Amino acid sequence: MVSTSSSSSEVKIISECFVNPKTIAGKSKEPYHLSPLDHLMLSFQYIQKGLLFLKPSSEQHFMETLLQKLKDSLATTLVHFHPLAGRLKTLKTDHHPRSYSVFVDCNNSPGAGFIHAKSDLTVSDIVGSTYVPLVVQSFFDHHKTVGVDGQTLSVLSVKVTELVDGVFIGLSMNHSVGDGCSFWNFFNSWSEIFNSQEDDICLKNPQIFREVSGPMCMLPYSPLDESVIQSESLVLKERMFHFSSETVRSLKSMANQDCGTTTTMMISSLQSLTAFIWRSITRARRLSNDQETTCRFALGTRTRIDPPLPMNHFGVYTSLASTTAKTGELLENVLGWAASKLHQAVNEQSAEKIASELEQWLKSPFVLQPEQFSEPNLVHMGSSPRFDKYGSEFGMGKAVAVRSGYNSKHDGKVSAYPGREGGGSIDLEVCLLPEFMEALESDHEFMSLVSFS
Repeated sequence: MVSTSSSSSEVKIISECFVNPKTIAGKSKEPYHLSPLDHLMLSFQYIQKGLLFLKPSSEQHFMETLLQKLKDSLATTLVHFHPLAGRLKTLKTDHHPRSYSVFVDCNNSPGAGFIHAKSDLTVSDIVGSTYVPLVVQSFFDHHKTVGVDGQTLSVLSVKVTELVDGVFIGLSMNHSVGDGCSFWNFFNSWSEIFNSQEDDICLKNPQIFREVSGPMCMLPYSPLDESVIQSESLVLKERMFHFSSETVRSLKSMANQDCGTTTTMMISSLQSLTAFIWRSITRARRLSNDQETTCRFALGTRTRIDPPLPMNHFGVYTSLASTTAKTGELLENVLGWAASKLHQAVNEQSAEKIASELEQWLKSPFVLQPEQFSEPNLVHMGSSPRFDKYGSEFGMGKAVAVRSGYNSKHDGKVSAYPGREGGGSIDLEVCLLPEFMEALESDHEFMSLVSFS
């Protein structure tokens, strides 16, 4: 669990229902078969991200009107994202030995979940708290739910929580069906349809779905019948740290100067900031010089695979890049030394390497348990500031903040969001054990670069 210094408030569910696509086209009636990588993600928890808005009106019927319009526009959006209205099912062969594959059944499903909830919290209770309040996890459906649960639970669930002076729209999406890129494309498309006055809107970023007529892989076990062992929840502190565009540019410049890089081999802003937070968290953990520490981050692969795919291609297209160093080396060397290791790890994620790793898994498939991802002294950078997380407005103006649900939070989990003011600013959502968070907050080198405006 994630602890909080502010008092939590009960979130009361007012109503629950399911929303189906407004119309069902021919293609959406067919099974949506999971890819090999999708199958790997079945043991991962649902993606849970949401937006906090100021309530623009105190009128009595504001929420009633908003909720109805959210449902109506969701029904239209699901026409363009039909797998999100389905349920996971297993396809099995009759011959022996039997083999299995998972698909999304878009026909025999009650639809996407839609929940209206209420809380006596205010917007300032969320954004004004030093640490992210634990109650924020109650703003999402499917708490601690993993991909295999999608056979009995909705692939997508929306929870709209009414605050005293605000509205929080939280989305939970099965990670085996889509990645962060697909998640935010859906969120923004939903907002686009909500704000449109047209019945037949042409989306700015229409989704492209795989054109397959049958299973993309067959496994020797039934994935949806496998148990996923979740590790015990630790008491963590979760805090948002803001880095201005000037600070991000300065870190990037420093890292590249340290390495003497050129424009053709430039270390990115995110790599530079990741190197900075890796070093800072490692210092906060007070590790001995000979102890190893690992920095790992999720990487989008649409443009890396062969042939490359456009960013609006729906599905899971991610890989993990990581690098390890002795604590002494990491902290005694300059920022650019750590950034260059991260840069190299990213460059190593070639089309050949990505294809080879997937091929190895297909030769000897197994259920990926969450504990296999845990490493001592790990810093894991997730999400991306490149996702347009403030593009969804739903008639309420620009969101005040982005927040996330539980979604596999652990000591050393960091998520990167674009800063609300844009311009290249970045917010980092950092989860640490309380003693490590206290040490990080006492680190002058780290806190001197954090903005509080």
